Amino acid sequence: MAFFSNLSERLNHIFSKLTKHGKLTSLEIKEAMREIRVALLEADVNYTVAKDFINKVSEKAVGEEILKSLTPTQQVIKIVRDELIALMGGENQKLNVSPKPPTVVMMCGLQGSGKTTMCGKLALKLKKEGKKPLLVACDIYRPAAIDQLKVLGKSIQIDVFERGTNNPTKTVKEAIDYANKFSLDTVIVDTAGRLQIDEKLMDELKEIKKAVNPTEILLVIDAMIGQEAVAVSKAFNDALDVTGVVLTKTDGDTRGGAALSIRSVIGKPIKFVGVGEKLTDLEPFYPDRMASRILGMGDVLTLIDKAQEAVDEKTAKEMERKFRENSFDLNDYIEQVNSLKKMGGLKAVLSMMPGVSGKMKQLENMIDDKMLEKNKAIIQSMTAKERQNPDMINGSRRQRIAKGAGVTVNDVNTLLKQFNQSKEMMKMLKNPKAYGGKMAMMRKLMGG
Repeated sequence: MAFFSNLSERLNHIFSKLTKHGKLTSLEIKEAMREIRVALLEADVNYTVAKDFINKVSEKAVGEEILKSLTPTQQVIKIVRDELIALMGGENQKLNVSPKPPTVVMMCGLQGSGKTTMCGKLALKLKKEGKKPLLVACDIYRPAAIDQLKVLGKSIQIDVFERGTNNPTKTVKEAIDYANKFSLDTVIVDTAGRLQIDEKLMDELKEIKKAVNPTEILLVIDAMIGQEAVAVSKAFNDALDVTGVVLTKTDGDTRGGAALSIRSVIGKPIKFVGVGEKLTDLEPFYPDRMASRILGMGDVLTLIDKAQEAVDEKTAKEMERKFRENSFDLNDYIEQVNSLKKMGGLKAVLSMMPGVSGKMKQLENMIDDKMLEKNKAIIQSMTAKERQNPDMINGSRRQRIAKGAGVTVNDVNTLLKQFNQSKEMMKMLKNPKAYGGKMAMMRKLMGG
């Protein structure tokens, strides 16, 4: 997740310095806390929030049993992780569901926060979970806002209820009647935003809230607005008593402090995060998983969730069998590329791997998701027989494949070399004894 990469890198650097000391003194811990405080402020964490966080961590980290511990740095990291989890809300807060359908979700926020797109993302997520959502267009001021929502609804095959520029409160009431009539269990209301908070905006939102008593009032916040996110959240919460927050644009070049400040300032949970531009790029917010990502520990549970969404159980078992029998071919490679794309790409997957997530900035230039697409194009230029039996691809075939894919022969050679190395690795993993044991096998895999 891009929006914590700078903070993650800084914290990893601070902890690596602590590790070199072995046992720690209270002075060394104090210096580390000062550096962490600076890192938090640079990441746009609210000043008061950062100060309180450091005070809590310091109080626990300078205890006698920590200083005398055999693994003091690990203990300090655990304290920091626990406090990060507490700061972000402790545990995942699911969407509230009305005991009597429909559940009404009112989405609010400033113009430009990605609110309309987020309505579509949430509707698609709920549809995949077996819900029957209805989108309601109540942004009657922004040009083309209603059309945008209709286009989104059509792309995910979800009904959009709109009454043009009619009174939004009346439109929402009619939408709820429509939902009841057609047994739709969730109503997602796209309300109007403004370029800044104003009385007229708040009065209209208060009127809708009073009229329909929504189950959820979700505030959509652009993660890239930094410190301003806290002031915006406070203003909306004071006026509407929001039930939760949704962060958008977390894949952008931003510092992430909003996520660490909002919960503490307004006392309301972050329920979802938008992690990309596609309508499928929406994740529930798990404070414990996010804390692990920030500290470079990865996020294996989210990785598993994404893998289960991308690959069904039958396909996974078949692929496991092929790996075990060393019988996978280039058709299977394309399946793997498609699965990686569904999971957000190679960078997204690596960012959730333990030991890798904290070093993503250093690896940025080495990871190229476009290479996967290039390899896919090369394979699609092959005949069915060539995909099943790559060993038959001689020089003239390589030239034909390169021409068909619009790449060089060297690109084709690189792909085939990588594929053969993968097969060799599978053979080794299946029978390490034949390669002189695990250590010898690892040396061979790593080039001696």
